[in-house]
Amino acid sequence: MARVRVPLNNFQFGEVSPSLTSRTDTKVYTNAAEEVRNFFIRSEGGLKKRTGTKRWANFGSNPAHATNIRQSVRIEPFIFSDDEKYIIAFSNTRIEIFQINPSTGAVSSIQAITSQSWLANTTSAPYLEEITFAQQGDVMFIAHQTFMIRMLTRTSLTTFAVSTFAFDQSRDGNEIFQPYFPFQPLGVTLSANATTGSGKTLTSSADYFVSGHVGTDILIGETRCRITGFTNATTVTATINGTLRQQLPIDSLKTFEGSGVVQVTQALHGLATGASVTFERSGAVGGVANSNINGARSITVIDENTYEFTAGSSATATSSAIGGGSPRVVTSAATTEWQEQSYSAVRGYPAAVTFHQNRLWFGGTLSQPDGIWGSKSGQFFNFDIGDAEDDDALDLTANVGEIFTIRHLVSNRDLQVFTTGAELFVQAPTDKPVTPANAQIRRQTPYGSSFVKPSVFDGATLFIQKTGSALREFLFTDSEAAYTSVAVSGLAPHLILDPVQMTSIKGALNRSESYAFLVNNDGTLAVFYSVRGDQKAGWALWNTQGTWHSICSVHERLFVVAGRDDGSGTNKYFLEEFQDDMPMDFCDSFSGSSSAFGSLGSHFANDAVVKATNGNDFLGSFTVAGAAIDASTIKTGITQAFIGYAFTPTLKTLPIDASIQGGPLTGEPRQIPKVVLDLFETTAVSVTGPNDTSTTRDLVIRNVTDDMSNDRVAVTGKEEFRMLGYSRDPRVTVSQSFPLDLQINGMIVEVAF
Repeated sequence: MARVRVPLNNFQFGEVSPSLTSRTDTKVYTNAAEEVRNFFIRSEGGLKKRTGTKRWANFGSNPAHATNIRQSVRIEPFIFSDDEKYIIAFSNTRIEIFQINPSTGAVSSIQAITSQSWLANTTSAPYLEEITFAQQGDVMFIAHQTFMIRMLTRTSLTTFAVSTFAFDQSRDGNEIFQPYFPFQPLGVTLSANATTGSGKTLTSSADYFVSGHVGTDILIGETRCRITGFTNATTVTATINGTLRQQLPIDSLKTFEGSGVVQVTQALHGLATGASVTFERSGAVGGVANSNINGARSITVIDENTYEFTAGSSATATSSAIGGGSPRVVTSAATTEWQEQSYSAVRGYPAAVTFHQNRLWFGGTLSQPDGIWGSKSGQFFNFDIGDAEDDDALDLTANVGEIFTIRHLVSNRDLQVFTTGAELFVQAPTDKPVTPANAQIRRQTPYGSSFVKPSVFDGATLFIQKTGSALREFLFTDSEAAYTSVAVSGLAPHLILDPVQMTSIKGALNRSESYAFLVNNDGTLAVFYSVRGDQKAGWALWNTQGTWHSICSVHERLFVVAGRDDGSGTNKYFLEEFQDDMPMDFCDSFSGSSSAFGSLGSHFANDAVVKATNGNDFLGSFTVAGAAIDASTIKTGITQAFIGYAFTPTLKTLPIDASIQGGPLTGEPRQIPKVVLDLFETTAVSVTGPNDTSTTRDLVIRNVTDDMSNDRVAVTGKEEFRMLGYSRDPRVTVSQSFPLDLQINGMIVEVAF
């Protein structure tokens, strides 16, 4: 029987789609596997068993934490400085704050803020996964289209408070520096029965108002009117803050030589002959001094766009001229120059928030789904567009031919805009900040984004495609001088299962690589690894006894919310952290004696089935009783053990193939008589092949010269496994039966045919 040795020494592409089982001609085939579960992919090409999780806190089975929606508890980082870091846990009407101790690294709950009715997360309103966040300094801004921006503000080292975002106001309170927009149909006018005061009547020329408008602001010309009462669709009562003024077009006054008549151009002015109009800030025109133009004047209407008055002091023009500068008039007459505040219960609220170039940015309301607003530079609560100076606020519309709803704003190389149907960015001249004068919105790619918050990762921005079936990389390429959105999940699409949240870490958990973590809708974690400089990238899948529910990174630390049964028979949610020293999930180190590792009651309920390790020794599987386990029949004299829920790392190769003189062995019955694993600091490993029904070869490493009373010593080197059986698609599965250390650098598979 002929034999050939096939080296598998690089798994840099990780787990790939089962549809690639016939692509033996590609580099991917020889550098990937059919399953990579619960492993880190190393930049060197090998695989290391992932770390376990330490249990920090129990969210319990609080009614706010419903189990029949995609995400019941969501965690987000709050980082003030290197030594002042927090984890914020959001759930239905509740915010819980956890502090990370700067000295010990321990995580503890310091505050629960309840009765937050705006934070709805129920089966009928599952909004939690749709909320976006931006944090700077002591404040986290929280955004969703159903509520006005909320602020979670750190008021001391251990206390936080929630408030509603409020725009800056002028000193007299007449102006609120918020965005406005003309929502009314073209040509609809608004008039008032007075120019100032409270309890005044505003009347529109067509149906416009609803009862929800009470409490909102209307801007007539430059004057803010707060609606205080609703009468019907055309009539409301309001308080006029200041005096009603309308800005006239530049140089809208005209004089006639030898005449004292001044003609005014004002589109759809709505005035009647004999009305008194007060002019302000007009300049001289045609020899008529501004003092003879400004002031109260009785007008004569010429047509709907033009009227005239006689200049004061019997002044006459010395020439026919057009001018006047930028005059304005005080009048309550009907006008088309009116707007409504952009953010309200009627119009919706911003869905996206971020900081970029010293501005606070909002995007995407219900009524302005493609609207983007940037605050004044350095003034995060002032959205006054002013005269469009460089430091004034920005009011933009992503007018790219179609109306898409903005879901995310991301500050990266540029201000990146992720919508339901396309990826855009706000372009400014090279090496210059975005200003009202230079901001341009450019459409780039046509995929659309899901509600999952994009993550800045390895020089790019990762986002989940709107369909929930692909992870894409929004990256600027010099060759195209544009952004591209390549599907980085193209080789492993089966691992992207409509994710609900994503985060990333860079150089953490004792790894130099960057990893992105996607919480799938089925409770698994899809893990993407990348080293862009070396053009390496790959996928793995992590599962647990229970489900992963939410995830966030706090600098180099990775936290997760897991849904699992602690032995009580009830699914609960727990705050856990991936830690290098934890061999299992939901794990911790417990002290005691071999016969009674006690004090488990605050961690496990009675009847929980757990596993325990001591150093490099596996103590076995135990059922918690009386808040303790008894390991005395396994090993005596021990005073410490790690106890938790074991998880299984699995590496399953693609069908082992080889080319011989007569062609490839594809489809031919063949045997795998021997597998040689290259291991590093490994304590337990098992090998199965050539198919899933083959006998598993377990190796819990113990040298024959060992003193059996001593701990096992992890092995680095080559270990040989003998196999039996035939298959037309022979595979090798490497796993372990005991929760100990495992790292696979590569393997040599001997194929007989």
